[in-house]
Amino acid sequence: MSTLHRQAPGTAPGSASSSPITPTAARGGRLDARGCRVSGATPTALAHFEQAMAAFQAWRGGADEPLARALQEAPGFVMAHVLKAYLLLCSRDGHRVARARAVLDEATLRLPPTLQRRERLHLAAIAAVLADDYPSAKALLGLIVRRHPRDLLALQVAHALDYLTGDLARLGERVAQVLPAWSARLPGHHAVLAMHAFGLVERGETALAERFARAALALNPLDARAHHVMAHVFETEGRIAEGLAWMREHAESWSTSTAVATHCTWHVALFHVAAGDLDAALALYDRHIAVREGEPAELADLIDASALLWRVQLAAGSQGRTVGARWQTLADAWAPRLTDGFCSFSDVHAMLAFIGAGHWSRARQLERVLAAAQSRPTRHGATTRTLGLPACRALMAFGQGRHTLAITLLSSLPASVHRLGGSHAQRDVLHLTLQQAVEQIRRPQARPGTSAAATASALAEAADAAEALVGA
Repeated sequence: MSTLHRQAPGTAPGSASSSPITPTAARGGRLDARGCRVSGATPTALAHFEQAMAAFQAWRGGADEPLARALQEAPGFVMAHVLKAYLLLCSRDGHRVARARAVLDEATLRLPPTLQRRERLHLAAIAAVLADDYPSAKALLGLIVRRHPRDLLALQVAHALDYLTGDLARLGERVAQVLPAWSARLPGHHAVLAMHAFGLVERGETALAERFARAALALNPLDARAHHVMAHVFETEGRIAEGLAWMREHAESWSTSTAVATHCTWHVALFHVAAGDLDAALALYDRHIAVREGEPAELADLIDASALLWRVQLAAGSQGRTVGARWQTLADAWAPRLTDGFCSFSDVHAMLAFIGAGHWSRARQLERVLAAAQSRPTRHGATTRTLGLPACRALMAFGQGRHTLAITLLSSLPASVHRLGGSHAQRDVLHLTLQQAVEQIRRPQARPGTSAAATASALAEAADAAEALVGA
C-alpha cells in the first residue's frame, strides 16, 4: 500500500531539497515553472502558458484564452501547441479528438530550429492518438514521465488516457512513481496528489485516497479533480450523508467554471438515489444534467444523463414512471452519435437511452453498427467485440424483460470489463442491472399463464448464471 512520502519535499531520494522554479531563460531554451525546457517561447508567452496550465491542472475552465494569447505572442511555442492539442485529445468524443489534427499540423509548420527531445516525444504521442494507437501514445508519455518526472502535462495526459482506456494498473502506478520528485513548492503539486488519489480510490484504497485528496485541497481548494475524488470516496464507502454534506459545502469550488460541474452533480444525484430520494435526484437532473431539446450536448453530459436515469429507473422498480418523458429527449440527443464508432463506453450509454425511451429501432440499429464494428482491426473494434456489443445485447435483453438471458449475458462479460474505461462508479450500471435482473427472476411480476414450474426453471437458470459470475 502506498504511503504519504515523508522525505524532504520535492526531492528524489538522495537529492538536495528543491526550490521553487520561476519560468526563465535557460541554456538550450527557457524553463517552465516546473523546470522543463521549452522551445519557441517568450517570457510573456510562457506566462500565458502557465496560466492555461494552471486551469488544466485543476480541471477548471479558462485555459483556451491564455493559450491563444501565448500562441499569438509566440507562434513557434511548441508546448503551447501541444497543450492545445491535448485539450482536445483527452476525450471520448471522436469528433473532438479529430480536431487535434489541425493543431498538430500547425505545430509542425511552426517548429523552431531547435527542438527538445521531450517536445518531439509529445508531438509523437499526439500523432499516435490521432492514429488510434493509444498504447504507443501512453508508452511515449510514459517515457517522458520517466525521464522528466516534473513534466506535469505528460503525466496528466497519460493519466487521462489510462482512465479512458480502463488501464487500472497504470492509473495507479504511473503517478506513484513520480511522487518523490514533487513538493508543495512546485506549481501543480496539488494536481499530482489529486491524480494519485483517484488511482487509489479506483484500487479500493479509499482511506489513503481521502488523505491524498485532502492534501491536494490544502494546496489548492479549487482543485475540482480532488473534490471529484472525495465524491468517489464517500460513494465507495457508503458515507451518503457525508458525501452530500461535502458536495454542498464545497459546491462553489466544483460547480463553477470547471470541466466536471455536470459530472459532480451526477455524483450528488447518486447520493440521493442511494438515500432513496429519487425526487431529489431527478430535480438535479432537470436543473443541471438534462439535455435541452434543440441544444448541442457534450458527450460527457449525455453519458451522465443516461447513467442517472437508468439508475433512477432501476431504483423505482418495474414501473419506472418517475423517469417519464425524459428518456425521449435524451434518446433524440444520442441519435446523431449512433454511428460514431469510437468509444464502447459511449455506445453502452447510448443503448441505455434508446432502451429507456423504448426506441427499439434505434437500439437494433446500434446493435447492427456494433456487430459490423467488431470485426475491424481498431481499438473500438476490439473493445466492441469483447465488451461493448455483449454488454449492449445484455441491456437489450433486460429492457425486453428477458431477464434470464440478461443475467447470462452480463455474467459472461470478461473480468476485463474495466477496459470499457470510466470509473468503478460509472461501470456499476452493469452490476446494478444484473442485480435487478436477478431480483426480477426471484420475485417475478404475476403474468397470466406463467406456471410455477416455468418460474422455478427460470430461477434455476438465473442461479447458475449468478454462480458463474461469482466464480469468474
